Amino acid sequence: MGELILIRHGQTAWSLSGRHAGRTDIPLTEAGEAAATSLAPRLARRRPVAVFSSPLSRAMRTAELAGLTGVRPDPDLMEWDYGGYEGLTAAQIQGRRPGWDLWRDGVIPGDAAHPGEELRQVAARTDAVLDRVRPLLADGDVALVAHGHLARVLTVRRLGLDASAGRLLGHPHPGTLSFLATEDEQPFIAAWNVP
Repeated sequence: MGELILIRHGQTAWSLSGRHAGRTDIPLTEAGEAAATSLAPRLARRRPVAVFSSPLSRAMRTAELAGLTGVRPDPDLMEWDYGGYEGLTAAQIQGRRPGWDLWRDGVIPGDAAHPGEELRQVAARTDAVLDRVRPLLADGDVALVAHGHLARVLTVRRLGLDASAGRLLGHPHPGTLSFLATEDEQPFIAAWNVP
């Protein structure tokens, strides 16, 4: 059984400043491109049998720079739609809504491009991804290039936990790898947030 390799896209200006970038298509910074490129040697040794990526340019460019080939865009790997919180930092949101917690309180509706998404909707998307990749793992590793909150939801869903358990995982840093493996048919986190 192969491992599920989760790759968080490289750094963007918004990830650097802590702004929530859900559906806004932000390019990688120079540091983000360098981090993505540095993943190539490690991923070349793994040779995934399939690679899927969020269609946003920051994820697709990370896949390209990391040397991944045959990358298939998958809209279900897009980041949580932050709605009216798109582009804001957690501190800015808490200034408007003291004590706000994304996992508990969710988001508010935004404009037509950012209507917002509930946690259960994000979980349904990650469940759909997992349903598609599960059979492929029988043939080897599968790589997914995605985003921070999405990776946390996908991970806990892979572990069979409620999506809200994503709050228990540290936010993966831009340009890092995480590995989800199985032992005795039980999934587990083999490594998390590896540069």
